[in-house]
Amino acid sequence: MKGRVLIVAGSDSGGGAGIQADIKAVTCLRAYAMTAITALTAQNTEGVFGVHAVPLDFVRQQIHLVLDDLGADVVKTGMLATAEVITAVAEALAEADPEGRLPLVVDPVMVAKGGHRLLAEEAVEAMRSVLLPRATVITPNLPEAEALLGGGTIDTVERMEEAARELKALGPDAVLLKGGHLVGEGPLVDLLIDAEGGLHRFEGPRLATTSTHGTGCTLASALAASLAQGLDLARATGRARAYVAQAIATAPGFGRGHGPLNHAHTVGRFGGV
Repeated sequence: MKGRVLIVAGSDSGGGAGIQADIKAVTCLRAYAMTAITALTAQNTEGVFGVHAVPLDFVRQQIHLVLDDLGADVVKTGMLATAEVITAVAEALAEADPEGRLPLVVDPVMVAKGGHRLLAEEAVEAMRSVLLPRATVITPNLPEAEALLGGGTIDTVERMEEAARELKALGPDAVLLKGGHLVGEGPLVDLLIDAEGGLHRFEGPRLATTSTHGTGCTLASALAASLAQGLDLARATGRARAYVAQAIATAPGFGRGHGPLNHAHTVGRFGGV
């Protein structure tokens, strides 16, 4: 086991997304997962039916205690829900890491797969102005990128590159823009703009499946685990994408809605049960 990842996000009672998916992904890539839970959700593959926020002081306490004792090689954020939570998380990280040396992967979770909004409208500006400038890399999908940029449609790969560079101008060191929402029959394209402004294009086949619950959480956590283990950003991105693709391809088919991935597809290859 190598690499410590502190995950700051909400839980998913169905186990397919959120903290549960994050822990599975990090663990199945042989890194060590720690958590600061921001909210409890009552959900399954058909949707989110309830959200219970964790008090801000308790969110801060979780972050402080974990970093003070166990430390971390990377922090990954997921569902933060409100401007107040975003600000509290940013302040806690700044207090624990005043020089900003701790890499931060920001998955700007806004809407659940079933359509339930997981980030309040007024929190988008806090995400944009408070958390993004501290990020090592952000991992938005196209609707999230459109919201962060204040509107406009991203409907081509060329427009994806423009949008990724516009997002980078908001302050993160790098941007991984996911193209799964592009309409068409071509390959799935994700674009990475690295810290030097270099463009990396990743392609793969589109999989015809409804087993896509938690793909964003899983990708960001696999990326965080890979960075925590010392891979550079481009190699970490490639590894994370390959992990998620296989997790989708071997999904168990649970639930009546958008089903979970097979996070444990690596276990046998590592000599596990």
